[in-house]
Amino acid sequence: MPRRPVLTVLVLGSLCAGVAPLDAQVLPLGTRSGSGQTVTPAYEGWYPNEDGTISVSFGYMNRNFDEVVEIPLGPDNMIEPAEFQGAQPTLFAPRRHFGVFVVKVPADFGEEKVYWTLTVRGETFSVPGHLHRDWQIDALKGEAGGGNTPPTLRFGDGAPGAGPAGAWGGPLTATAGEPFTVTVWAEDDGVGRSSVRASGADAAPVDLTWFKHQGPGDVEFGERTATVPSSGAEMTTPVMFSEPGDYILRVRANDASGVATAGHAQCCWTNGFLAVTVTP
Repeated sequence: MPRRPVLTVLVLGSLCAGVAPLDAQVLPLGTRSGSGQTVTPAYEGWYPNEDGTISVSFGYMNRNFDEVVEIPLGPDNMIEPAEFQGAQPTLFAPRRHFGVFVVKVPADFGEEKVYWTLTVRGETFSVPGHLHRDWQIDALKGEAGGGNTPPTLRFGDGAPGAGPAGAWGGPLTATAGEPFTVTVWAEDDGVGRSSVRASGADAAPVDLTWFKHQGPGDVEFGERTATVPSSGAEMTTPVMFSEPGDYILRVRANDASGVATAGHAQCCWTNGFLAVTVTP
């Protein structure tokens, strides 16, 4: 049984569809702070996978408006039971981020729980992921029979993926301080409320955004964002790593449905994870 941390926090921001991002809501207490605040984990819900496993989705809330917080894997950033440790981010961008990674649990997980615990600035926060039926989400299809599905991502000849669990690529090898090119393929079904953005077969393009997910140094993206047609296209961008080590880059693909990163269904966006080993 995992140890219980000092404080357990349950973030409910993703439970209701159409919830506005927290940074867009009126904050009745305190003042807007660019830095110095804490980061809390958030449990988003769970969904079944085709292979019989279950994806338990997590996100986070960085209360800072400007400060990027780094928390290395270890006692201050851990998943329990320990067998599920390792998929969580170590870099936390400002404000609320939904469905950043998943923990895959077996079909017979039952009433067990998986905990994500963060300790930052002397405060400890933990959230349990569970398989309660009220927390099942439609991460791989739209709600209410809308027919929308998340974009599909793949790296090179790797297996495609969709939804918060997404696709994985690598490991690739790069050199610290030298430009390195990364490429991801994205496509979508073209179904979405924002089809007015374009016309014809690519009326609902895919927006791509890169993040550092894990790694010991800074990562600089030459082109952090791009838009590609839903019929399918590559995004290629140069990347620079400040120091050697093992990194994971994350690329998020948002379709044109208007569900950018929130909502109970968590549809329709997809994560892509690219492992890169950086040598001196």
